[in-house]
Amino acid sequence: MPSYIVMCKDDATPEQVEAAKQHARDQGGKIGHEYTLIKGFQVTFPDDKIVTLENHEHVKHVERDQEVRTC
Repeated sequence: MPSYIVMCKDDATPEQVEAAKQHARDQGGKIGHEYTLIKGFQVTFPDDKIVTLENHEHVKHVERDQEVRTC
């Protein structure tokens, strides 16, 4: 399964972030890293289910986890 970075809305409470994580688990995702500087987490998630996570009420955006390089 591919890995994604999920960022919750800026005003999301800890309970709302947990609700987004539970939604990911309910749809077959596995939570990996949980971030402390941002309201977000890493999740491995089936490709065919990602739309349900992107449309969750507490999620700001979802992007594919990938390597980032600077020049």
